[in-house]
Amino acid sequence: MDSEHAGYRVQREVIDEQRLKELSQRMDFSQTNTPFSHRLKKSLSCSVPRLKHSIIGFLPILSWLPRYSIWDYGMPDLISGISVGIMHLPQGMAYALLASLPPVFGLYTSLYPPLIYFIFGTSRHISVGTFTILSIMIGSVTERLAPDANFLICNGTNVTEEVDIISRDFYRIQVVLGLVQFGFVGTYLSEPLVRGYTTAASAHAVVAQLKYIFGVSPKRFNGPLSIVYTLADLFWLLPETHLPSLLVSVVSIVVLITAKEINNTFRQKLLVPIPVELCTIVVATVVSFYTQLSARYSISVVGEIPSGLEPPRVPIASVFSDVVVDAFAMAIVGYAISISLGKTFGLKHGYKVESNQELVALGLSNTVGGFFQCFSVCSSMSRSLIQESTGGKTQIAGVVSVVIVLVTVLKLGSLFQELPKAVLSAIVFVNLKGMFKQYYDTVTLWRSSKIDLLIWLVTYVSTILFNLDMGLGASMGFALLTVIFRTQRPRYSLLGHLPGTELYLDMETHKEVREVSGITIFRSSATMYFANAELYLEALKKKSGLDIGKMLTYKRRQEAKQRRRERRAEQRARRDAKRQKKVLRAASQRSKNAIFSVEEEAGQLRERDEDTQREGEPGWRERENSTVFVMPSDGNHTWEYLKGTDPETSTLGSMSDILDGDTTTIDSSSEDTLSRDLERVSLGSLGKWTWDIHSIILDFSTANFIDTVAIKTLRNIFHDFGEIDVDIYLAGCQALVVEQLERGGFFSDDITEGHVFATVHDAVMYCLKHQVAGTIHSYENALNVSGTRL
Repeated sequence: MDSEHAGYRVQREVIDEQRLKELSQRMDFSQTNTPFSHRLKKSLSCSVPRLKHSIIGFLPILSWLPRYSIWDYGMPDLISGISVGIMHLPQGMAYALLASLPPVFGLYTSLYPPLIYFIFGTSRHISVGTFTILSIMIGSVTERLAPDANFLICNGTNVTEEVDIISRDFYRIQVVLGLVQFGFVGTYLSEPLVRGYTTAASAHAVVAQLKYIFGVSPKRFNGPLSIVYTLADLFWLLPETHLPSLLVSVVSIVVLITAKEINNTFRQKLLVPIPVELCTIVVATVVSFYTQLSARYSISVVGEIPSGLEPPRVPIASVFSDVVVDAFAMAIVGYAISISLGKTFGLKHGYKVESNQELVALGLSNTVGGFFQCFSVCSSMSRSLIQESTGGKTQIAGVVSVVIVLVTVLKLGSLFQELPKAVLSAIVFVNLKGMFKQYYDTVTLWRSSKIDLLIWLVTYVSTILFNLDMGLGASMGFALLTVIFRTQRPRYSLLGHLPGTELYLDMETHKEVREVSGITIFRSSATMYFANAELYLEALKKKSGLDIGKMLTYKRRQEAKQRRRERRAEQRARRDAKRQKKVLRAASQRSKNAIFSVEEEAGQLRERDEDTQREGEPGWRERENSTVFVMPSDGNHTWEYLKGTDPETSTLGSMSDILDGDTTTIDSSSEDTLSRDLERVSLGSLGKWTWDIHSIILDFSTANFIDTVAIKTLRNIFHDFGEIDVDIYLAGCQALVVEQLERGGFFSDDITEGHVFATVHDAVMYCLKHQVAGTIHSYENALNVSGTRL
């Protein structure tokens, strides 16, 4: 061993499961699992520490606000809050347009939900408010439930009612799911799925903004292939493009992209980022007002923005059944985006983000916002990055941004009435730049994981074709199917010993490992359960090279032949006894009569000759008890018979040509006892003689649970391989797996805990020792068999 590598030496006894329990004093199931009544009593009990912990858990603001330091955190939070608040204004109005709503509702959405999250949220750096993906999903719902004609006729009143229903009633789902600890649902949204979904959603967002960029009015399409129909309609409407709107859009896009690139170039030298979007909408509003773009060139503008705040109203829940699927999809997507972003910042800055509390905070933000004409919200990637990069420390920065929005709604909202909608569409389009970069994920995933690439592509295609709600469901179902498929088709391998260590590695991927003579060590990369139990058994047979079906068929035929021999031996014994009795009776009769008859003596001699002749016939003569040795051919696991006289067994394989001296036979004896002994030796050594395997060790270190189907399969494995004299052992089972084996009735008189070992090395050492003892015992038995030639 090299000097730079530390080494260790351990000498201990071979430990099976029973010995492990004794040494570790493992507690049984009743000791480790508290009864349900006790758990229920504990959950309903109340104490001062428990009450305090529950209140702080539900109101995280109580844990950090009393310790807030104005001197340390005040100025960074103020600068960060102003920067985020300035971004709220253009994004709120633009994303409201993306949701097919009047822009003022985007300002409302940027006002109330962040205040609720300030109280109930656990992340210190995410900015809650409008977001591109959710705005697209809201837009698909509002367009389906309330056509544009209703928006125009009612001047937003009817729109408000519809939005209230989505925000309040549908996001009650988030609150309920959070209160029942349903936060784990976000774990089913893998990163490739989320990125593929957001990329497809960005494509929907681009298509939704094309009508404002080109100044046309395409038809509204919903359901599967709606994006295809919309693009086709836009293509036919291209000759009707409104050139002034297109010009405003192109100029705005060029200005925004150029300004953002300059901003990124000098980001390290700037105290705060330049509010590019706010500057753009201010300049565009001033230009539109003084040049009268709306009146002279018919460019669509934002329109009237009411000053002040609307009183809260209880929305109508009459359309809940129509949009419950959309609500569930929004809840999952919003939560997944928020929790992934929150945990990223939490890991970077060293604090914990509670998954379930985040779901509650988002749900309450949307629920309360629903009473104040707000649509659905979650964390925004761009605003959260600005809040973190400008030095924000706590959610006080979110409160500062709310103050900026409040001032705008109360005093400055009416100033943006002449803002062209094409400028807001340009803001949305440019902000999707980060989403467009996600197309490069296909190249990265192709190099790293083909399965993740397939999930990304299926998510993207299904979301594009089937719309956002059905696309999310289809992609989640496909992602779960890939997990099931990978556990159903795991990698099966045979392990070998790495010399000088107690390690056992895959012999196909490691050159230096060596096979343990007479022992097969089998491992699956996934746990065995109902979906792959049969595949596990087939793989074990294939890897071990033991064709149990053929070997059991041969054994049963040999046993049947042995029973026929025994029956013929009994018949011969009865005939001999009868003949002997007849001879004794005749001799007694002759001694009494003292008369010698030549004819009688000749008849008795003829009877003896006939009996002897009958025994020599094939129907009466016992066949020779020659042992058939089944050997594998070189390198190929094929069946060859080196010698055999029983035509019944010739169907199991091909008869090979025999050269003199190639094989050694065990000739039968005329004695029935010796014949049975030799038959037992032949059958008992069939598997060992064929493949030189006496033990199989199943490495269960990868199993984290086992079900009843797998337990039944394991019992069959023990029984079937035991029929051909191959011992089966388990190794590396976790305590939970052993407990499930016990509760499933796996252990019995034949399968004891002595068949389960702590490690693979323990099992190997036991098998080697057990085989040596068995070989000595068999040799002693062979010496006691007289008249046997090997």
